Amino acid sequence: MRDPLFNNNDLAGFSHAREAKHLDNYLDNKLNPFREEHGWRKSSVPVRLPKEKVKCPELDAPVMDVPGVHHRSLTDIITNIFQDPVAQTFNMTPFEQYWKVSEERNVKVFSEAYSSPAMLDAYNEINVLPREPDDDLEHVVASLMTWSDSTHLTNFGDASLWPFYIYFGNQSKYPRGKPTSMACHHVAYIPSAELFFLQISLPDDFQDEYILHYGEAATADVMTFCKRELFQGVWKLLLDEKFMHAYEHGMVIRCADGITRRVFPRFFTYSADYPEKVLLASIKFLGACLCPRCVVKKAEVSKMGMKADMQCRATHRVDDDRRRRHIEQARRLIFEAGIPVDSARVKAILGDESLVPNRNAFSEKLSPHGFNLFLMLVVDLLHEFELGVWKAIFIHLIRILIAAGGETISRMNSRYRSTPTFGRGTIRRFSRNASAMKRLAARDFEDLLQVRFHLFLSPIYLLNAPAVRHTRF
Repeated sequence: MRDPLFNNNDLAGFSHAREAKHLDNYLDNKLNPFREEHGWRKSSVPVRLPKEKVKCPELDAPVMDVPGVHHRSLTDIITNIFQDPVAQTFNMTPFEQYWKVSEERNVKVFSEAYSSPAMLDAYNEINVLPREPDDDLEHVVASLMTWSDSTHLTNFGDASLWPFYIYFGNQSKYPRGKPTSMACHHVAYIPSAELFFLQISLPDDFQDEYILHYGEAATADVMTFCKRELFQGVWKLLLDEKFMHAYEHGMVIRCADGITRRVFPRFFTYSADYPEKVLLASIKFLGACLCPRCVVKKAEVSKMGMKADMQCRATHRVDDDRRRRHIEQARRLIFEAGIPVDSARVKAILGDESLVPNRNAFSEKLSPHGFNLFLMLVVDLLHEFELGVWKAIFIHLIRILIAAGGETISRMNSRYRSTPTFGRGTIRRFSRNASAMKRLAARDFEDLLQVRFHLFLSPIYLLNAPAVRHTRF
């Protein structure tokens, strides 16, 4: 505008606010990833609201619709991927793999999902199902490997999302692990996910609507109950009628190699951190039976590594009629008798296995087909070891250095800052003090873990006291 050739008359009728709005609308339409033509839908999840001392059948209880859940159809994703050229690299028929050590000895190799016993069992199961009339197609398994984890979007504020995404076990783990292969397929996004142990939040006006129905605010236990209901409600959206029909009868797909097959989707793994597994398994966070897969007692966790440890966890969790019957009994007490969600009467029904009075989406939809939801909850190395065990050890080492005093903390930070980078994003530079642990995400702890081998004991060697050098970790 300060250019001598600029004509001020050109600004006649110009509105900066109007043009900025036009620009925002254009970018929303062009760059919005959740567009309908990409298969995305926006739905709301109904949540029944209980109230202590209010007796009301569950079907007549007030309902709050939680909006803003972006999701895609699982069956559409499966169809598109099996029709994509990448499906030509998929393994449609599982097999067993052996390493021939000698003429007399063969060692079974466990490497890929499509050569696992679970894949073989699923393949045999779908091939003994009663066939449709005139069905002479090859039956194959679509191995669904599910992940989900809440993600902090900004350095300041609390903006966050909770993505659900899947990989296909039919694909080799080597290309699947490369970001450039685009093997990750986003399924759903829950907005405004909170970064605390339940990892999911209710709308900001939840208490307002609850007060509108009952005249007073919801208790902490009721809000926890509704958050669990919201999580299961999202999965009920994904496990819709179309998916359940495909689960039982398969989907006829002309695959990328030109062969028409009947594809049966099956859930193989669900990888998540412990708080999320608690939601998936519908158990209490760090309850008396804190494991999502077995019913080992919290008091017996100290036996880990002992011979008696395997005896403690010999009893595995099973999604049976007894478990579902107890949950229905507890829900009747909560809604029809007005009993508090976390009352002694509810604990007497569910406390033996640390269950919660929430119906599980996987149990409701898939248990009639023999699916045991607890078996898909596999170990998550990143969250359960790299962000759990290693983080605890690192904090313990820092506490030792602080107790020792002197310049030990500064020297440790200097060692981390002097660590050179490695590879393309494999190990990044520590630009800040490692001991501060400020705003560390999963990737930052992974960097700390990558360099642990040559810096793991450096805090100890910074100390001269023999008592500290021989501290057990």
